[in-house]
Amino acid sequence: MHETIEPGGNQGRLHDLTTREKRALLIGTYSQGKKEQCEEQLEELKSLADTYGLETVAKLANPLREIDAGTYIGKGKVEEIAVLSEEQSIDIVIFDDEMSPQQQRNLEKALKRTVIDRTELILGVFAQRAQTREARIQVEIAAYRYQLPRLTRLWTNLDRQGAGGSGSGGGGYSRGGGEQQIELDRRLLKRQINQLERELKEVAKHRDTQRRARKRSKIPTFAIVGYTNVGKSTLLRSLTAADVLVEDKLFATLDTTTRKFVLPNRQEILLIDTVGFIRKLPHLLVAAFKSTLEEAAQADILLHLIDASSPNAFMQAESTLKVLKELGADKHPTITVLNKVDVAEGRLMIEKMRLTYPKTVEISALTGLGFDRLLELMIKELSLLRKVMHLRIPQTQYALVSELMREGKVLSTDYVENDVLLEVEVPLALEQKVAHFEVL
Repeated sequence: MHETIEPGGNQGRLHDLTTREKRALLIGTYSQGKKEQCEEQLEELKSLADTYGLETVAKLANPLREIDAGTYIGKGKVEEIAVLSEEQSIDIVIFDDEMSPQQQRNLEKALKRTVIDRTELILGVFAQRAQTREARIQVEIAAYRYQLPRLTRLWTNLDRQGAGGSGSGGGGYSRGGGEQQIELDRRLLKRQINQLERELKEVAKHRDTQRRARKRSKIPTFAIVGYTNVGKSTLLRSLTAADVLVEDKLFATLDTTTRKFVLPNRQEILLIDTVGFIRKLPHLLVAAFKSTLEEAAQADILLHLIDASSPNAFMQAESTLKVLKELGADKHPTITVLNKVDVAEGRLMIEKMRLTYPKTVEISALTGLGFDRLLELMIKELSLLRKVMHLRIPQTQYALVSELMREGKVLSTDYVENDVLLEVEVPLALEQKVAHFEVL
């Protein structure tokens, strides 16, 4: 009996679980002196498992001197986990580290349990949370790319030698049906990936059109970025009264949401809620979600939201900055927004954050605490994107004056003879266009 890959399916160990198979054992490994960090990371893995709908029965933090090529962890530890899995009726064992297909197969054979790694769990969560066609396509592409090196697990009956019996005509070697099917499945997967990538390009055209329209409008954009579940959607909803999904789960938002907002100085801006980042975000997903994540790279200013109440706040912030660097967005003007300060235990973490990151503001996205200061900083950052210029423009070119009034901020206006005198905050994008009208 064998399995085949169905078009559009999400075959995988996690996907194959029945609705009753929910009990999970989480395994983390650490080198000398890093047990506490490993335990913190296992707690995040538990949050991922909770989000997917699994019940975490136990978490094990294991010291690891060197990685075993066959089973990732040593033989003795494998035996210990096998006993624990039997005693606790474990259905699935989840490793916080990424493993090779061979290591997963060997562990499944030894433990007689479904074994997955962190990457597959994240893929499973993403598959559950994707709402739009674009997000679903991106998840499917990432899942199929993850499957490619793991196809051999679908074909364990490699002893079926099609030419080994009668009719072989000389006993020459012929690949078994399993090997042939693996090649067929691999080609099928590659065709599906290519098809999905074509579909994604078509869907992405709509996003590009929206992005170009925003640029033409010259409305400044702020992208709300940060670790998953730090309160980005809550901030967007609180500021704009938008109907935005807010859940206390990892990756509640996989699709970008854009809302218009008017600052206290009457400046219109666009606020963009982006997909949350996470430690060890699989490169498969960084690649697949690049068009979505590029909303952050294309924004004028970033609002980097950090959960100040989390004991892992620094790790989460650094993980976010690492992904922003991969996207080429690490040089963007950034306001660091410390969220949930109203429920943070003490001031030590907050003060360390303020010393580490420039342009920091403390808020509660849920209650609105600190919003006045946040909006002041947003106005100030916008002003830094503009240059105050004194211009003398002939009235025959009043269309340019209208453009400056529309896209800049006019501080004063006067008329001398047939010219218009303006003191105006000019967007940097227009500076060269009006430079020759500047009165020095």
